[in-house]
Amino acid sequence: MNGFSDLRGKVAAITGGSGVIGIALARGLCSMGVKVIILNRNPERGAATVAQIAAGPDCSTVISVTADVTDRESLIRARDRIREEFGNLDILINCAGGNKPTATTAKEFIAGSDNDLKGTFFDLDIEGFDGVFDLNFKGTVLPTMILAEDMVRKGSGVILNISSMNGYRPLTKIPAYSAAKAAINNFTQWLAVHFAPAGVRVNAIAPGFLLTNQNRFLLTDEKTGEMTPRGKKIISATPMGRYAEPEELVGTMLYLISDTSSFVTGVVIPVDGGFSAYSGV
Repeated sequence: MNGFSDLRGKVAAITGGSGVIGIALARGLCSMGVKVIILNRNPERGAATVAQIAAGPDCSTVISVTADVTDRESLIRARDRIREEFGNLDILINCAGGNKPTATTAKEFIAGSDNDLKGTFFDLDIEGFDGVFDLNFKGTVLPTMILAEDMVRKGSGVILNISSMNGYRPLTKIPAYSAAKAAINNFTQWLAVHFAPAGVRVNAIAPGFLLTNQNRFLLTDEKTGEMTPRGKKIISATPMGRYAEPEELVGTMLYLISDTSSFVTGVVIPVDGGFSAYSGV
């Protein structure tokens, strides 16, 4: 059981499978003999991801299916194709997410004497805010609503949501992303209770800080490549003193989707280098 042999031959769909985290998780699934479906709204990027993963030494079956996690009809089409090619889905990993500059404040704080509110909460673009919240939270709820129905009907399955440290402790500047990840934590617990009698488990991973395409503009200087003051703050608040590598999430993923954790549901596990445990002193 500790070798996760029960996963061999299972069918898993992963949203956002072309992202930094998604690719690492997909490779981890393939290495265990899982049949992997990469869900991506960009067909070309999905195909490139499949080619990248398939070139690896441990790849079993991996395909790309086009789907937008915020669009019901595209998810229904994806579900129908999964049914045709693989039958029932065993595992759903909700990995789609990210932040945008338009949902990010330039300033960390508003001073009481500050009359210039540009770059503060009051200057946020509400459409950007909606886009980030929809991508992260609705982009977790809607795929689950469409793709997990077959799991409930057959009485078995596992759902794994990808949350964030922001779900526990909101970072400055990124209110939409932090709120959405906190909502995912709450939704994970709610859904775990709702689905438990049907034999479907629901858990989440809360990664610490990685360098991704979505946060690179906040954490590194694009001209010098050096860490920004914000990046330095994060590293100083992480006892292990570095960013996470995407591959470091794979072990926790395998534990939560395998029978090794058959009595575990409704939990959110930090993989954060000690960030959530550190008070700063």
